[in-house]
Amino acid sequence: MAHSTSRIPGFYQLTPSERLEKVIEIAELGSEVRTHFSDTGNISSATADAMIENVIGTLNLPIGVATNLIIDDEEQLVPMATEESSVVAAVCNAARQCRALGGFHTDTSEPIMIAQVQLLDVPNPEFARLRLLSEFEQVKSICDATDPVLLQHGGGFRDLEVRVLNNMLIVHLLVDVRDAMGANAVNSMAEAVAPSLAEWSGGRSCLRILSNLADRRIARARATWKLEDLGGESVRDGMLNAYRFADQDPYRAATHNKGIMNGVSAVVLSTGNDTRAVEAGAHAYAARTGRYRSLTHWEADSEGNLTGTLEMPMPVGLVGGATRSHPSARHCLDILGVKTADRLARIIVAVGLAQNFAAIKALATTGIQKGHMALHAKNIAVMAGAENDEVDRIAALLVDGGKVRVDIAQQLLEQLRNG
Repeated sequence: MAHSTSRIPGFYQLTPSERLEKVIEIAELGSEVRTHFSDTGNISSATADAMIENVIGTLNLPIGVATNLIIDDEEQLVPMATEESSVVAAVCNAARQCRALGGFHTDTSEPIMIAQVQLLDVPNPEFARLRLLSEFEQVKSICDATDPVLLQHGGGFRDLEVRVLNNMLIVHLLVDVRDAMGANAVNSMAEAVAPSLAEWSGGRSCLRILSNLADRRIARARATWKLEDLGGESVRDGMLNAYRFADQDPYRAATHNKGIMNGVSAVVLSTGNDTRAVEAGAHAYAARTGRYRSLTHWEADSEGNLTGTLEMPMPVGLVGGATRSHPSARHCLDILGVKTADRLARIIVAVGLAQNFAAIKALATTGIQKGHMALHAKNIAVMAGAENDEVDRIAALLVDGGKVRVDIAQQLLEQLRNG
């Protein structure tokens, strides 16, 4: 249906309820839309309106809690926000299976983010590159002056890199952002230092922005699963073959890494962090060798046990943005009990490794659909109109029948209600 117009002067100046009325009018929608979007759940209309532009309502996602995790010798509950069936259950199962050998062990690099300044029309870029490097102390002074609060918390400018790229000069400002994600801090520094960089190089500055390939801010996780708990050598070798397939073929790697991000992004989202930044960095990092590969590595140790590792950029923070403004994000951080962005990064990378273990084990044994569709059957039952205890009954019948489809669910529901 074509809308009568999308030109609404002053739309941004209206309240959320006024905007909603305009949209309902233009799109010719019923009162049920008004009722639905007027209920903003556990975030107030005013809070939502302060977070983004042109707000009319909110979208609520389920938050589940992953259990069984031991991370660096600490028991850990992890809230996960996702719409996809089986994601939370997969983490719980993978974590339970490696508890006997101590769970997950993690480490991180320093929280270094990169800001880039693009310099154009530099007449002698190689000469200018060395000139800019010689101004290290001046660059540091300008950058640190833009964010004195960051300095007070032990962060600030750390290093300067300059690259010649097709006659452009690309300057990297390496900044320790402490417990922040860091985008605002490094962007401000890039803006502040750009005029001086242009003057010293004899060129002009163009783009001044952070890089989401945060390859100086790495989180790593490792864990071991006992051979007998896996189900024997055939299961282990099947999982290793699944990993090798992903590491050698980008078509498989894309789905393999998406599975990792099912877990990673669910925790990132639940804590109000930037899912797109983490995802972009992860996929760019997976291609750092020149071809797109698996983010995880899987091997067998000397005793035949399965060992897994995950190493990836993890630009997440505890201060700024939705991590503090969104009440659900604040409460999820309370559940996690984290006091530093470093601990949050460690938890997230452990969840990513657990998710990948569960996925490749399912693929190498029963197939991904069996467990996934068993949980997805509940969604199908609800879509067919099932309510309350009908949902579980219809879902069970769908799984038993081996066909999880809405039309079949509707038939089953009709039979159930007609006795």
